[in-house]
Amino acid sequence: MKTCIVIPVYNHHEAVIQVIGALKKTGLPCIMVNDGSSPECTETLKTLARREKEWIWLLHRPNNGGKGAAVKDGLRLAIEQHYSHAIQIDADGQHCPDDIERFLKTSARHPEHLILGFPHFDENAPKSRLYGRLLTNVWIWINTLSFAIKDGMCGFRCYPLKAVEKLFVHQPLGERMDFDIEIAVRLYWQGVKISNLPTRVDYPLDGLSHFQMWRDNLLISRKHAQLFFGMIIRSPRLLVRHF
Repeated sequence: MKTCIVIPVYNHHEAVIQVIGALKKTGLPCIMVNDGSSPECTETLKTLARREKEWIWLLHRPNNGGKGAAVKDGLRLAIEQHYSHAIQIDADGQHCPDDIERFLKTSARHPEHLILGFPHFDENAPKSRLYGRLLTNVWIWINTLSFAIKDGMCGFRCYPLKAVEKLFVHQPLGERMDFDIEIAVRLYWQGVKISNLPTRVDYPLDGLSHFQMWRDNLLISRKHAQLFFGMIIRSPRLLVRHF
């Protein structure tokens, strides 16, 4: 196995410093994707990349395209560099870097699995977000005809890149907050098995969330509808697989 880390970054210039500091001890190479951040954040990322040039690549997107667009660029670079797996983690500090070792061990046992973080939230998580998350996961269970994916929204996960590369060839994916949901569902449809790994999720270190309530909920709702019709087409095969 050859694993790297992919971090999409948009204006988390304070939190990302702590995240990179925690990731350094993992010994894994890291791809940071600057998704059209502010000049201040961009300069912070350039400084980090210069200081840690032995293990950090920095990609710059000229305009903010969304989390999905940034992650896809990072995964494509990982594939080009012949990595077998990529761990996606957020730049805002809400994920626990110490759990990367557990992701690696699970991936080593099941190298063809998509390893998804199954979040345990702290007490600061807004209730409205938790209820919205539950509704999204109900739709994921419907659209996979399975409970295999315990949580499809957690951005802390490990991808088997051979399967991701195959998916990229045949399917354009969402570029914003709908990305995490769609890629998990479509990889499952593709036949990829799922491992769910419990992990603590805290509220962002800098208190900055890029989730826009109306826009992103509408985007996610449209994605669920799109996936639902895709599930209908695939339902015979999904049912055979399930039973």
